[in-house]
Amino acid sequence: MRFTHTGPAPSNRNDVKTLKTLLPYLMQFKFRLVLALSCLILAKVATVTVPLYLKDIVDALSVPASALAVPVMALAGFGIARLLSSVLGEMRDAVFARVIQGAIRQVARQIFNHLFRLSLRFHLNRQTGGMSRDIERGTKGIGFLLNFTVFNILPTLIEIALVIGILLARYDVWFAIVSFATIAVYITFTLLVTEWRTVFRRSMNELDSKANSKAIDALINYETVKYFGNEGVEAARYDAGLAAWEKSAVKNQVSLSMLNAGQGVIIAFGVTAVMVMAAQGVVGGTMSVGDVVLVSAFLTQLWSPLHFLGFVYREIRHSLADMERMFSLLDEGAEVDDAANAEVLDTRSASVRFDSVDFGYDSKRQILHGVSLTIPEGKTLAVVGSSGAGKSTLSRLLFRFYDVSHGRISINGRDIRALTQDSLRAHIGIVPQDTVLFNDTIGYNIAYGRPGASQAEVVEAAKSAHIHDFVVSLPDGYDTMVGERGLKLSGGEKQRVAIARTILKNPPILIFDEATSALDSRTEKSIQQELAAISANRTTLVIAHRLSTVVDADEIVVLEHGRVLEQGTHRALVEKGGRYAEMWALQQQGEVAEA
Repeated sequence: MRFTHTGPAPSNRNDVKTLKTLLPYLMQFKFRLVLALSCLILAKVATVTVPLYLKDIVDALSVPASALAVPVMALAGFGIARLLSSVLGEMRDAVFARVIQGAIRQVARQIFNHLFRLSLRFHLNRQTGGMSRDIERGTKGIGFLLNFTVFNILPTLIEIALVIGILLARYDVWFAIVSFATIAVYITFTLLVTEWRTVFRRSMNELDSKANSKAIDALINYETVKYFGNEGVEAARYDAGLAAWEKSAVKNQVSLSMLNAGQGVIIAFGVTAVMVMAAQGVVGGTMSVGDVVLVSAFLTQLWSPLHFLGFVYREIRHSLADMERMFSLLDEGAEVDDAANAEVLDTRSASVRFDSVDFGYDSKRQILHGVSLTIPEGKTLAVVGSSGAGKSTLSRLLFRFYDVSHGRISINGRDIRALTQDSLRAHIGIVPQDTVLFNDTIGYNIAYGRPGASQAEVVEAAKSAHIHDFVVSLPDGYDTMVGERGLKLSGGEKQRVAIARTILKNPPILIFDEATSALDSRTEKSIQQELAAISANRTTLVIAHRLSTVVDADEIVVLEHGRVLEQGTHRALVEKGGRYAEMWALQQQGEVAEA
């Protein structure tokens, strides 16, 4: 059987919805928008007056007896118009830069915050590499869209309107008709072909994200790939993704060449027709040489941005496609959200109760069945059982990464669904089985338990976790980088960092989720002593596989297939001779054999 990764479902957004989503971010900069548009209009008015001055200069110099003052004035006007066009254009760019960068920053920040509001289920079902690539392309797409709209499309449309108006006012109506018809055919052709081409760009985006996800997945699991010697397998998976992307990219480029060729043909016919009419006007005496220069200059000013308009429109369509995928993340609803009247939990002592809790990660597979257990204030309750019994699910539910399907979980008698998630999680600390650290310094990772803690507090927490001596023995001390996911540290060192982080957080509720199961026996005993020290007088949930780590718990719950099978102290459960006693005997035999 071949297992494959599946990507996210295609977005159902459209361009109008995407633009509506972006608009509120732009309206926060109303003054700058108005100022930039004013500079834009004035710059274009100055631009179209340049050919008018050029006509006067040519006509004046074409008559031998003309007075020198006329071309001097025209030359002065020509220079001033060119200067204003350039200066106003640069002012527009400078004013609008804040709008673009401000909008990008706010969108990126909102999406980042929104992703952390989404449930753990969403993140487990998404490929991080593909999602990060979607966000990266989407934010770049905002910059492209705003830049091209304000710096290219609007200026070109304004210039087209001004040129057509001047042609109507000064020359035969056919000049305006032919110019307008050429522009209309050009734009229509560009829109139709670009719409057809958009599917290739979207396909490229999806295939690029999938290939990127495969590469990141393989690199994150570098050691696993090496363990099994599967470099060739991962290279083949990545190459298969690149091959699909390559095929789509070739189609995209071929369609682009077809579009460019068609645009070139349309422009060639339009320019030729207008110049033929201008030449006939000169021969017939209805137009001067200056008029020919004027028409030629207008055509040059018009066709150049119009040709670029095709590229701009294509890029805008691509940007909208990129933004569509990014903004679709905002359409994801939060599975777990605060109630409208959620209360803030504020206590230094806590009792926890699971009351008839049912839960399943999906409707087809229920994990917990009517689980009821109580952790009195300051006591330690251990949950043991075989793999897949639902032990770690309890910690995820207590953190409210998911809501229970039935029943309730309460702290001091208050349903956690009636509490704000921030205050709930602020009262819980965890030392997980596999501590994942940020690719930053040891000091940063310890301080993550309470951002803003002083260096002295970080050091004190490290001392309590018995990692301070190790840290100061390193060349860079607390500034030592831990590497990707903390790979530069051993398992025991990472667990001590996790313990120090939890000590610094100082929560009233603790969770030890198989915190020592991945360690060797010697390190486990050392870590176990530290866990016992920090859990003293705290409400503690211990999830364990090795029973030797929970013998001192105030109460032990045996979980089997998501149901509470037995409950009691270590001594009572051993004397009972049930499932716990059986597990204890097996593990004792294993320890004797290892010894």
